[in-house]
Amino acid sequence: MRFDRCRILFGNDFEKLQKAKILILGVGGVGSFALDCLYRSGISDITIVDFDRYDVTNQNRQIGSEHIGEVKVEVLGKLYPGIKTINAKVDNKWVENFDFSPYDVVIDAIDDIKAKIALAHKCAHKLIASMGSARKCDPTKIETASIWKTHGDPFARKIRYELKKSGFKGDFLAIFSPESPKCTTKGSFVGVTGSFGLAICAKTIERVLNEKRSGNSHTTLQRRESDTQDTTGS
Repeated sequence: MRFDRCRILFGNDFEKLQKAKILILGVGGVGSFALDCLYRSGISDITIVDFDRYDVTNQNRQIGSEHIGEVKVEVLGKLYPGIKTINAKVDNKWVENFDFSPYDVVIDAIDDIKAKIALAHKCAHKLIASMGSARKCDPTKIETASIWKTHGDPFARKIRYELKKSGFKGDFLAIFSPESPKCTTKGSFVGVTGSFGLAICAKTIERVLNEKRSGNSHTTLQRRESDTQDTTGS
């Protein structure tokens, strides 16, 4: 059967995975691999949001990018039957108006800094966010930590700065890499971008199972104010 090996690995918890509701914002080099991983792991109630069309430059790292010129969510909706698709740009207004309450986990795989900050304010307790995956070559350098504990990642540093500037006092899980950039432009390697997506998938499954066991669907990462001060400028 299709999920026999997942059932062997997760045991009785597999039924909990099948009941999870996941929202993926952005289905590019990171988000498309998170989608693939979650779908193959038995999670079927997945909603994806993106507004873009595939371009030839996406073909080095994005699932579905053979369909140049086509709408990403429409292509992925055919490749992963049963998922829900929303063709929309995730910006501040969209975040403000969208209802996140039905979802167990919200995956942030977008690049827009303002929208990422808005997401943190709206649904930090459900959020798992990707930081900078471009310009890097070594997937073994990828780490997961509180956003306030990220280090060596210029994009994560910018996010921390903007969060503090906006008065954000919460926390959420970040996927990041402290590897030094290998170029100054938008170079990317699927070994890293895809691994970011797979790491997000693994942490999503971990969170779903932990929350289902505890009966708490709103587990929030906790941090001390001193942690914020320790990471400033790293």
